[in-house]
Amino acid sequence: SKTAAVIAEVSGDAPHRAQVKILGVGQARTGGIRREIVTDIEATTESVRKAVKEAELMAGVHVDRLYTGIAGEHIHAWPSTGVVAVGRDEIVPGDVDRVHEVARAVVVPADREMLHAIPQEYIVDAQGGIRQPVGMAGTRLEAEVFIVTGSASAAQNIRKSVSRAGYAVADLVLEPIASSLAVLSDDEKEIGTVLVDLGGGTTDLVVFHERKIRHLASLPWGGATVSNDLAKGLSLPYAEAVRAKERWGCAWTQLVDPKETIELPGAAAGQTRWVARELLAHIIEQRMDEIFGLVQAELDRSGLVGKLGGGVVLTGGGASMQGVVELAERT
Repeated sequence: SKTAAVIAEVSGDAPHRAQVKILGVGQARTGGIRREIVTDIEATTESVRKAVKEAELMAGVHVDRLYTGIAGEHIHAWPSTGVVAVGRDEIVPGDVDRVHEVARAVVVPADREMLHAIPQEYIVDAQGGIRQPVGMAGTRLEAEVFIVTGSASAAQNIRKSVSRAGYAVADLVLEPIASSLAVLSDDEKEIGTVLVDLGGGTTDLVVFHERKIRHLASLPWGGATVSNDLAKGLSLPYAEAVRAKERWGCAWTQLVDPKETIELPGAAAGQTRWVARELLAHIIEQRMDEIFGLVQAELDRSGLVGKLGGGVVLTGGGASMQGVVELAERT
């Protein structure tokens, strides 16, 4: 529903003592993306240009490369392992590079593109759970990586939109993984936590346990689905439905006073009408309850429900609506 840009400056030694200072932010409404797929390159290009220009103006700097988010139902992911023999007394960075290369050597169809190969853990001479093997003694190094692939055409269209706006794409980053870096702590990833990103076009979820990504899914329903329901249920233009949702939306009907009414546009231009806010909340609750039911089904499929000591973390635009936490807890 929007294109957001953030310009930040990194100081200090990465990754442990690095400080990130945000210099500028910008955002623009997106007209050319539907369910995380580019449907209109011109409109998407314009929204990228507007958002980045706004961020550049605030930051007082010009950027030439952007880390760009990608998401959607076309994303597929699975774990892969690689093994190499260690030639010296101890493991050196070259050994780690080699084992990554072996683990990444999977067959990716021509219509798909590898987005990430995220190291999960290393095993040195059958000793597992190792985070950083460099400097350790051993003769056999094994690595488990999490491979993430996406549709090649979807990735290409995002790159085209960004390059037409006058910027290069430094890298494509899977949005729910980027969100997890921002909002989850290492402890939460260790004890088992689900991140549910309630976006405009899709609802994405990532399951972490023992600091590994265990499951990844994208559901084709999000904030736009709720807005569509309101537009139909209350006979409103789509833009007015979005406005009503943002202003009076509530996902848990019990939190709304049954006597409360809200003013909405009427059928003809210039007319208004009064509608019970409870009706608005009821429509939102029905759809959000369905979305959370699908999230629950996805968690059951992952087989990790009993290992989620950290519970569920909600993020994204949909998470800021009143009553969402209560509804998610009930589901």
